[in-house]
Amino acid sequence: MKSILVTGCAGFIGSNFVPYFLEKYDDYRVINLDLLTYAGDLDNLKEVQDHPRYKFIKGDICNRNLVEFIFEEYDIQGVIHFAAESHVDNSIKNPGVFVETNVNGTYTLLDVAKNFWMEKPFVYKKEYQNCRFHHISTDEVYGTLSDDPNDLFREDTPYAPNSPYSASKASSDMIVRSYKETYGLNTVITNCSNNYGPKQHDEKLIPTIIRNAINGNPIPIYGDGKNIRDWLYVLDHCKGIDLVYHDGKNGETYNIGGRNERTNLQIVDTICSILDQRVSPVDRIGKNSYKELITFVEDRAGHDRRYAIDATKLENELGWVADENFDSGIVKTIEWYLSKYYN
Repeated sequence: MKSILVTGCAGFIGSNFVPYFLEKYDDYRVINLDLLTYAGDLDNLKEVQDHPRYKFIKGDICNRNLVEFIFEEYDIQGVIHFAAESHVDNSIKNPGVFVETNVNGTYTLLDVAKNFWMEKPFVYKKEYQNCRFHHISTDEVYGTLSDDPNDLFREDTPYAPNSPYSASKASSDMIVRSYKETYGLNTVITNCSNNYGPKQHDEKLIPTIIRNAINGNPIPIYGDGKNIRDWLYVLDHCKGIDLVYHDGKNGETYNIGGRNERTNLQIVDTICSILDQRVSPVDRIGKNSYKELITFVEDRAGHDRRYAIDATKLENELGWVADENFDSGIVKTIEWYLSKYYN
């Protein structure tokens, strides 16, 4: 039985990953280290809270003594690092928190893993030969793209982060790279496009649209609403992480994207159309259509215009394929949130 440390798994992506991972594999014990900041909620993991191979520990990834204790106590033989401050608006208001968690926290985890698994640079201890550090990152490190549909983020796209959040993630990616190059630590990095699906925090775009619509509140859309994102269903992302962690090449980066580019206006239009079908006219709070609630607000500072990922490397080398397109995934997502908000 191998013990693997996962960080930040009371949040959105991690809380989808843990149940998936525990169900798929019976030879792993999962240790979840999470500080439970505002974006973390143990209710997201209630389906595994009593699982015999799951352990939750409340704590900070920047707390070196705690991280060292966890490695020793549970004989950690792998790390999948989800924990991060991730909301761009919050990074603009308070960038220091993002640097502390995303940069210093990642450094702490890497350094403890290196010291626990390795005798010296490029020499692993015999019992830890295959131990790996998997760092979860974002496409936002690459900056912004033109409107040319052939212009895509690839693994060799130069980094050009434009917000404190993306800069902190770019910094953490570079620290991971340095531990591979300097010490020979077995590392992989995945950079994903915008995720959506069950358990996402209310502050994010899609939950915000759904929640405000059914409550009859204005649906805020930044600027002209024509910013483009590539949308990835969260379970497809989890399957990609699984593949890269187990089969990815040491030291490599893999982009995970859904090939589902949509403007924010298209997103809100699609969601409102589905809600118009799902919710009876009596419950629409006096509106013929939820689209009447769409409101344009001042654009966000440093708002990148377009993101889109080329996932060819992951598809060709590891055989990853997204099971959901946006049309199927958004229906599942809306149904989950309707159940949440109406119960």
